[in-house]
Amino acid sequence: MKNIGLPNRTTTALLVIDVQERLMPVIQGSEGIFSNVNKLLSGAAVLGISTIVTEQYPKGLGHTCTEIQIPENVSIDEKMCFSCMRSDSVLAKLKQNNISDIIICGVESHICVLKTALDAIEQGFTVHVVQDAVSSRTIENKGIAIDRMRQSGALIVSTEMILFMLIDEAGTDEFKAISKLIK
Repeated sequence: MKNIGLPNRTTTALLVIDVQERLMPVIQGSEGIFSNVNKLLSGAAVLGISTIVTEQYPKGLGHTCTEIQIPENVSIDEKMCFSCMRSDSVLAKLKQNNISDIIICGVESHICVLKTALDAIEQGFTVHVVQDAVSSRTIENKGIAIDRMRQSGALIVSTEMILFMLIDEAGTDEFKAISKLIK
């Protein structure tokens, strides 16, 4: 049976990449990125989805922006490599939780997000890149990165789309909580 990209929340993880203090002031649409990343973080908490937050070289790029509301039970993984898939701590969390689908958001689209997505696809993960929750310093680089990830098999989604893909029916408490996040 062909994998059509329907994530199962028990085997899905949210990966928030490098939404850091020294990067975000130069990122296109940073306010929208903050908003959508927070919706994804809150939605993942509501749905019980594993969450990983990374910081690229925090000594030089600062820590995760205070605008990002990281749940208390989520720790931050520091990394030096551009691809999160080359971080031992990130890989260990993915393996420990039997993750097969990764929802990716963060910055920069054409560097860390791209390399993470490509490495994850190469390693057999189904990758969902949240187009309205990733960005770069230029719109052109973001667009090229989205195209490149799509060419390699990443599934391009929106914040609202991926959150509702993880719910099966309306009327539940989870549906109500997700609907409230999206409004």
